[in-house]
Amino acid sequence: MSEIKTTHVAAGILIRPDGQFLLGSRPEGKPYAGWWEFPGGKLEAGETAAEALARELHEEMGVTVTDARPWLVQTFTYPHAHVRLNFFKVTGWLGEPHPHEGQQFAWQQPGALSVEPVLPANTPILRGLQLPEQLAFSNVAGLGEAAWLAKLEIRLAEGLRWLVLREPGLDDAAYAALLAKVQPRMAAHGAKLLLHGHPAVQAATPADGSHLPAHVLMQTETRPEGWCGASVHNLAELAQAAKLGVDYAVLGSIKPTASHPGQPGLGWAGFEVLVGQGWPFPVYGIGGLQLSDLVEAHAAGAQGVASLRAAWL
Repeated sequence: MSEIKTTHVAAGILIRPDGQFLLGSRPEGKPYAGWWEFPGGKLEAGETAAEALARELHEEMGVTVTDARPWLVQTFTYPHAHVRLNFFKVTGWLGEPHPHEGQQFAWQQPGALSVEPVLPANTPILRGLQLPEQLAFSNVAGLGEAAWLAKLEIRLAEGLRWLVLREPGLDDAAYAALLAKVQPRMAAHGAKLLLHGHPAVQAATPADGSHLPAHVLMQTETRPEGWCGASVHNLAELAQAAKLGVDYAVLGSIKPTASHPGQPGLGWAGFEVLVGQGWPFPVYGIGGLQLSDLVEAHAAGAQGVASLRAAWL
């Protein structure tokens, strides 16, 4: 039996300022005709993924890409082909998308698709599009419980919708008591709550998902249910995160931090080298970062920034 050749593809996720993204249907005559996917196509000989993306989007829908950045790399084996998809977030383009190949287009809201079926290779991408640009970690240890809960109320009113409840200094009973106060606040705003550590508490009080510390990640063989993220520091931990099928990873520390005194930061250059290997999940930078670091984060290939102290300023 001959080995299936890998087909390299560039795919563009056109994103409007309001967060809506574009899906296109596959035209008649192609495999999976009528299924929905992100627009794009095969790399031609000598093309980079970015060059292929610009050419394909112009050919398929008549737009000229002005701002695109690499995001995720997904591999998938269909009965007819093994594909390696290089996904780009496209936030700038000239012209309005018009179907040039008999396909249909539909703008979609993250987490609320109105079209189906969608090609299975796109499933992790659809989950990734629901993630925020700033991922907040709790900081009860730094602020005190009352002050932090008050700040949480403010941030939720301002639009915070994702929180990792990470308080390693608390025992199970204290963590469970804190969770009982946080969970209804998050639920009232339709916000996602991920639990960090304290497996006994997680088993007794399920939340929207979990965030795995690196040492737990390396010992985990079965992906936890719900949303799942992980902290990573190196290539081996990133590879384990990919094997497990996490929804996102948090990589750092980018800058020297108070929580890791005397340790040099990875830096955005080091981050870019590791993330540039190509992973099927978004990767956040962490370590001394705040929203003002987003431009640098995006340039290095990050989903955004994860913050502990800066999330509660």
